[in-house]
Amino acid sequence: MENKFRQVKLSGVALAFFILFLVLFFPFPIEIIDALTLQPVADYSIHISLWRMVFEPFLGPLLFFNRAVDPLGEIPAAILWVLILYCIYRLIQLKSLPSKFLKRKEILGMFGNLPILVGIGFAFFLIILFIPLPSNTIVNNSENDILVTTHSHTEYSHDGLTTQMNMWKWHKRNGFDAFFITDHANYNKTLEFSQQQRDNKFPLKPLVMVGQEHSGSNHMSLLGLDGSFQTQGQPDSSIVKLTHKNGGAVIINHWFDGKGKEKEFYKALGVDGFEIENVGKELYYKRTLFQELKQYCEDNGLIMVGGLDYHGYGRKCAIWNALAIPNWHNMDIASKESSILKILRDRDQSKLRVLMYRDRPLYEEMPLLIGPPVTVINYFRTLKGYQVASWIIWWAIFQMVLKFRIGRDMASNNALPIWGAISALFMLLLGLFYFTRGLAIEGHTKLYGEYSTLLFIIGGAFILYSATMIYRRFFRKAEN
Repeated sequence: MENKFRQVKLSGVALAFFILFLVLFFPFPIEIIDALTLQPVADYSIHISLWRMVFEPFLGPLLFFNRAVDPLGEIPAAILWVLILYCIYRLIQLKSLPSKFLKRKEILGMFGNLPILVGIGFAFFLIILFIPLPSNTIVNNSENDILVTTHSHTEYSHDGLTTQMNMWKWHKRNGFDAFFITDHANYNKTLEFSQQQRDNKFPLKPLVMVGQEHSGSNHMSLLGLDGSFQTQGQPDSSIVKLTHKNGGAVIINHWFDGKGKEKEFYKALGVDGFEIENVGKELYYKRTLFQELKQYCEDNGLIMVGGLDYHGYGRKCAIWNALAIPNWHNMDIASKESSILKILRDRDQSKLRVLMYRDRPLYEEMPLLIGPPVTVINYFRTLKGYQVASWIIWWAIFQMVLKFRIGRDMASNNALPIWGAISALFMLLLGLFYFTRGLAIEGHTKLYGEYSTLLFIIGGAFILYSATMIYRRFFRKAEN
């Protein structure tokens, strides 16, 4: 046992030198960049929350994986890396065991722990994608720019997982001045919520604006709706004309995913522009396609916007539309709405910059298995001095805890079933929350029901397995 914890101490020293080496010789600054030029924007900076700084070793890696190019693929790949490294470590330990019996027992214990590690990894997967961790946020130092979202979904979309009020709080926390809710095939609920804000039921910043994502030949955001028409059963051409007739704007969403028609088709319809980036899809799609779309919009006078596409889960905020609107804070509500829509309808790119959060090099088409170690290296490259200090302090605390019996017990292999049971309980509680929320708004989003069922099944299976392993390793061992 003493030998194992000596190895832990040495690995901590090696980790400290590794972090310092990356921070000192290969630093990577976190920046706000212009998505169209990929150059840093001087008017904006990054705010790192106090919680993030204090608990950096626990929150930092989770948030960095959340902003991976392909988090849905890279996080499971990271779990696979953990399993591989765990097996290598346990197999190395076999050399110090004196008998075949003990070696066979060690191997059986290793295989018994693999499902538990998968369960713990799945719990972290849920935390990364579904729990609102204290992420870095933007600081707007400009005189005239306001920050706007043109694409977001609440639980009144079939694929949303957040309330309207939580969506408002999320935009407030991330520095926005206004945002459109663009629920699928439904904007009556957004009209009601918007009116509540205008009736002073909650503050006017950020300003809630009414939109809808219409699923025609391609998904398109209809922005600035006033309830004067319905979209159900209408063809794309009629939808665009009706939106414009009533003072709104039309943006083609995530066209680059290849599911819609050619760019020329939407230009002929009279749309106002295209999303040039979309956080809900791959952060950085193929640059050749990016340049093609960018050039087409420039040649044809179409505006380019950033699609946040937030659904209440997924990536943290990494896209902002900065609209140049002087004297915004002194305007009345109607003037604020019309000034945003005017920029979109006039297709005035000089008054709209798409901002992106960049904390790693722009890489693409990397083999998925290589992604996690590259992400870990890039994470440490972004750390500031106080974040490195947080790592060192928490490692020192961990070393002190290991000196006590309970610390050693909880860090041992035998304690993995306990951590597995805790992870399973988290899944079940999250499933229960989704289940009750789904009942409250039945008939709208499908995800609450689907995810709660999935979490009940997976969480139930893992808690049964963890309980079995706890009994075998603690109570049965005590009986014997």
